Amino acid sequence: MVKFDIITIFPDLFKGFVSESLLARAQKKRLITITTHDLRRWTTDKHKTVDDRPYGGGAGMILKIEPIFKSVLSIKNQVLRGKKNKKIRTILLSAKGKTFTQKDARRLAKYDQIILICGRYEGVDERVAKHIADEEISIGNYVLFGGEVPAMVVIEAVSRLIPGVVAKEESVKNESFSKWQMANGKWQTNREYPQYTRPEVFVPKTSIKNKVLSIKENKWRVPKVLLSGDHKKIEEWRQRNTE
Repeated sequence: MVKFDIITIFPDLFKGFVSESLLARAQKKRLITITTHDLRRWTTDKHKTVDDRPYGGGAGMILKIEPIFKSVLSIKNQVLRGKKNKKIRTILLSAKGKTFTQKDARRLAKYDQIILICGRYEGVDERVAKHIADEEISIGNYVLFGGEVPAMVVIEAVSRLIPGVVAKEESVKNESFSKWQMANGKWQTNREYPQYTRPEVFVPKTSIKNKVLSIKENKWRVPKVLLSGDHKKIEEWRQRNTE
C-alpha cells in the first residue's frame, strides 16, 4: 500500500478528486491511502499565518518554512512510529522543479509513503526545497495558482501503476510512455497506437446554417485492417502507427 499525504492550505480542493472513480476504489481496497493536511494546523498565531513578505523585496507572498517543517515532521513521525524501513519520499510541487515524467511515476510507485507539499502564492521559502523536500517537481513549463493540481497529477500517475489499481494491468504495460525504444540513434518513449470502437462507420450530421466543424468526408470509417481478424497484420499496423 502506498500512502499519499498532501500538505496544502486548500484541503477541500481534493474532496471530489479522492472520492471518485478508480482512486476511491483503490482506497476501499486498501491499495492506497490519500490524506490531506491543512498547513494552518501547524501555525502558532491567532490568524494562522502561513506566508510572509520575501526578503529583498518583490511581488507577492512566500510560504513560510516553520509550518511546513512542523507538518512534514509530524506526518513522518506518525508513519515511522513502531515501524522500520519505510521508504518515504517528500516532494515539493513547484514551477521551478524538474519536469514530472512517466519514469518518475514508476520510480515513486515503489515508495511506501509520498508526502506532497503544495506551493502557493509567489512560492515557497527556498529552505524547504534545500533541506526538507527530497525533490522538487513541476508538471510542465507553465505556472499555476498552486501545487494542488500538480499533486493530483502525481497521485493519479503513480496510483495507476500500483498492482491492482487498474483492473486490466495489460493496458498499463502497453500505453503511452510505457516502453523505451531506439529510433534514429536516440532512445525515445513510445506513444500508444490509435484505437477505435463501434460504430464501424460514423456519418457526421451537421446543420448547414450552424456549421461548427469543418467536415471533409461524409463517412468516418474504422481502418479496414482492424476489422480483418488477422492479428499479425493488426499488430504490424499498430507498430507502424505507434510514434
